[in-house]
Amino acid sequence: MTQAFDDRAGPVVVVGGGVIGLCTAYYLAAAGVAVEVVERRGLGSGASRGNAGWVCLSHSTPVPAPGIVRYALRSLGRPDSPLYLRPLPDPAFVRWLWRFWRSSTPAAFRRGYAAIAELNRGTFDLFDGLRAAGVDTTLTRPGMVHAFLSEAEARHHHALQREMADGHYPMPADVTTGPEAHLLDGALSPRVRAAYLVEGEGVVDPEAFARALGEALAAQGVKVHENAEAIGFRTAGGRVTALRNAQGDIPCGAVVIAAGTRSPGLLRSLGQTLPLQAGKGYSFSVDLDQAPSHTLYFGERRAVASPIGGTTRIGGTMELSGNNNRLDWRRIVAVALASRQYLGRWFDDPDDLVGLIRDPWVGGRPFLPDGLPVIDRVPGHDNAFAATGHGMLGVTLGPVTGHRLAEYVLTGHRPGALTPFRYDRLRH
Repeated sequence: MTQAFDDRAGPVVVVGGGVIGLCTAYYLAAAGVAVEVVERRGLGSGASRGNAGWVCLSHSTPVPAPGIVRYALRSLGRPDSPLYLRPLPDPAFVRWLWRFWRSSTPAAFRRGYAAIAELNRGTFDLFDGLRAAGVDTTLTRPGMVHAFLSEAEARHHHALQREMADGHYPMPADVTTGPEAHLLDGALSPRVRAAYLVEGEGVVDPEAFARALGEALAAQGVKVHENAEAIGFRTAGGRVTALRNAQGDIPCGAVVIAAGTRSPGLLRSLGQTLPLQAGKGYSFSVDLDQAPSHTLYFGERRAVASPIGGTTRIGGTMELSGNNNRLDWRRIVAVALASRQYLGRWFDDPDDLVGLIRDPWVGGRPFLPDGLPVIDRVPGHDNAFAATGHGMLGVTLGPVTGHRLAEYVLTGHRPGALTPFRYDRLRH
């Protein structure tokens, strides 16, 4: 077996300062390894910053699912749709959509769900371990209310979730319907006619969590390079010997590429392709007269709300329009209008939103066509690893990805839970 890491050659360099990269760096440093982190902007400034902060088991599912392609095709020309597809004249984008469609069968969905559920098994234990070690994860576990305007839709989702849960997380026996449904959370509108609570689901402040990880890394002696753009690598004999950036080379004994949507460019410099597209998500913060006490999932509109830092963060949509971070204000309005069906009339006119909301955000969440991340050694390079493609699950899967990948880097043995996330599966 080839040794993955030679500490005599230099530190492990982690490229990417989001939750995935920071957690990987944390567990490597906790094992006594020299680590450096390289981030093109500030820590936690990418897709980790504006997300809903969920740490959940009940929504850890691949995006490709039965019926998703028909749903996407209905969104063509509708920028207010929860899933918005804007075709691009790009052969790579067309190939990605074709593979996405092929991954949306019931059998593929079940395989992907089972793989994520198994990887996720120790998630809350790892968060507890981080807190015990002094990392302010900000995690609370208020539970998640799934809210619906239609009883039929609620029962459909509830039955599917009960089947897929398979003992991995507790599910209520039935759906609460009628006037009692909106009472599951005081923020819900009487228009909510059916709902159910999945107890124990969690939420963090993702920005604060990233800052806490950065502080923990500093305490461990990890050198962090912010505002440093990684531009490539130096290699010799099938091993990466240094990371190249604008400030110069950083010699390394191993490298982990955890750079989200920028990972494919770095992997190309190692002679590897990665079929990754940005699934753009939108969010904003608002002070509601009645703030939610749980995380909320708005079933028909696929939007969400989270109590974060004394305010409410509302987010949603999946926009497939290429690898860019252009903010389309119509999508912000669409999320706000969707939330109003479940939270009540917290604004009267879309023009009011400019003065009501804070921190409007768009972020490119990295998606591979089968909806699963890559957490593996980079083919052709003994000491290069990739951890990307986590989509909307970066916060949930951050600690477990970092923990398992650190084990792989240090021992050269792939943990069994990482087998479904191999790089070579994408060649089929």
